[in-house]
Amino acid sequence: MTLFSRERKDPPIIKSEEEIELIRASCQLVSKTLGELKKHVRPGISTLELDRIAEDFVLSHGGIPAFKDYKQSEDDPPFPGTVCSSVNHIVVHGVPKEEDILQEGDIVTLDIGVCLNGYFGDSAYTFTVGEVKPEILRLLHVTKESLYLGIENAITGKRIGDISFAVQDHVLKHGYSVVKELVGHGIGANLHEPPEVPNYGKRGNGTKLQANWVIAIEPMINMGKPGVVKHSEDGWSILTEDRKPSAHFEHTVVIRKGKAELLTTFDFIEN
Repeated sequence: MTLFSRERKDPPIIKSEEEIELIRASCQLVSKTLGELKKHVRPGISTLELDRIAEDFVLSHGGIPAFKDYKQSEDDPPFPGTVCSSVNHIVVHGVPKEEDILQEGDIVTLDIGVCLNGYFGDSAYTFTVGEVKPEILRLLHVTKESLYLGIENAITGKRIGDISFAVQDHVLKHGYSVVKELVGHGIGANLHEPPEVPNYGKRGNGTKLQANWVIAIEPMINMGKPGVVKHSEDGWSILTEDRKPSAHFEHTVVIRKGKAELLTTFDFIEN
């Protein structure tokens, strides 16, 4: 689940190897849940039915849905589902609903968090529903590329801005825009921890990355303008201001020397 930027001042938490293994277990369950959902994403299914499938899968594997009843602030209503189900021009935090039926040509981002043994995992993937227009496929491709370019910079001694710049530089070159109000985040014994990980910034700027930080990197990239608005009725869904499509991919990773270590995987979806 994406974090609204708050400019948190708390220091990031260096994780022990034992803690990283516990986070890895949660991340594996998140990844497997996304893989299970892949089997059911099709025209005619509701986002609420996908949510039920995810919740059953998580609970049956000993996990706790991390997003259900979550509140980002005292002013927010609790999130009602297990999965943030964001269709087409919904950027993030889409609320699962019975009346939201996936249609041929849609895209839907499924963002899932799990708590297992007291530690959290988090990942998101934008799925295609049936046959999708080539320009939409291109948006998804570039967004996912930007995620991995960000991950290449998630290494000891670099800075948050190096991750942010890598994402931003790639998507702007392809004519897309970066959502600035929402950011990636640290993760561990809490779903949202320092540091914030924006998808825009300057190379060499920001906090220096340290080994054994665990962070969620999650580009949210719009086909049109960068502006977003909150849905006035459900209190959670974040929509593109111009109602053009948006894509979102997320991995949880460990900062390491030389090369970041992925704790989540898309293998259960793509293989």
